[in-house]
Amino acid sequence: MLPALSRPRRKRALQGAAATVVSIGLLVWWLVPFGSPSPAGTIDISTGVRTGVYQRYGELLRQALASDLPDVRVQLRTSEGSQQNLQRVADGVSDFTIATADSVDKFRKDDKPGADDLRGCARLYDDYVQLVVPKDSPVRSVADLRGKKVAVGQHGSGVRLLADRLLPAAGLDPQKDITPVPAGIDTMPELLRGHRIDAFFWSGGLPTTAVLKLSEAYPIRLVPLADLVSALHKADGSTGYYRAATMPADAYPRAQRGVPVPTIAVANLLVTTDRTGAALTEGFTRTVINSRDRIGREVHAAQLVDLRTAIYTNPLPLHDGARDYYRSVKP
Repeated sequence: MLPALSRPRRKRALQGAAATVVSIGLLVWWLVPFGSPSPAGTIDISTGVRTGVYQRYGELLRQALASDLPDVRVQLRTSEGSQQNLQRVADGVSDFTIATADSVDKFRKDDKPGADDLRGCARLYDDYVQLVVPKDSPVRSVADLRGKKVAVGQHGSGVRLLADRLLPAAGLDPQKDITPVPAGIDTMPELLRGHRIDAFFWSGGLPTTAVLKLSEAYPIRLVPLADLVSALHKADGSTGYYRAATMPADAYPRAQRGVPVPTIAVANLLVTTDRTGAALTEGFTRTVINSRDRIGREVHAAQLVDLRTAIYTNPLPLHDGARDYYRSVKP
């Protein structure tokens, strides 16, 4: 039988035992954290046409996510553009996408199924509207497209939405005053080179690889568009997302020859729904911001992603997970 401990010794023994329990508890907490588990599973990102900025941005973002969220498998799904992207996310076919702010606004105003479920994660970079014609073309403004064969984007694209607004702003009927060709940026350059179209509309980050390659192989010119901004703003509320902008002189050096082009810009948003978990959305948003410089070396438009403005996802409410991220990095 062990000898009885004196009161002071019992007190010291109890204190020592309590300290040991606390130490073990802290060790267990450190080794096996009790917070939310790391995001895992498969997510689908709807991007754009194969040669467009959305698709290349998605490919590079997938690489960054593989490092930051190793238990998340990312699959990319090409699309016709913003309008189809939004429908896929709203329908639950895709989990994340990129879409222009004007397309988002129209989707909501048209009260499309699932529109109220859409949430913003980040404002990304601006798309610049580009009207491309052969260098020797007589077209000097959108109004000069009357009677021409013009590629206006695929039916589910943000380009089609823009073309259908720019043409009336210039006094043209998109169905009667031109011959509209439903082509995307993956085929527009070859159609122009082959004289099967007279011009094409495109909206994308600068420079868009397909337009850059075209300018290096075929003489083209970019038509100024900024004079249509006021007419666009008078049309309806959605067009308030367009602003006058200047295409830098070095965006397409051979086409511009050192001359900047006044045009129109519209913001791109990273979009998901309120069904996407907060932890996944927070991690996804963090990767988008942190990978800006890495992705920007190949997709120059990504260099313009800015933490100070990323939180402004109007017309979409911010996702709770994205809000958690921005709060975590708030100085």
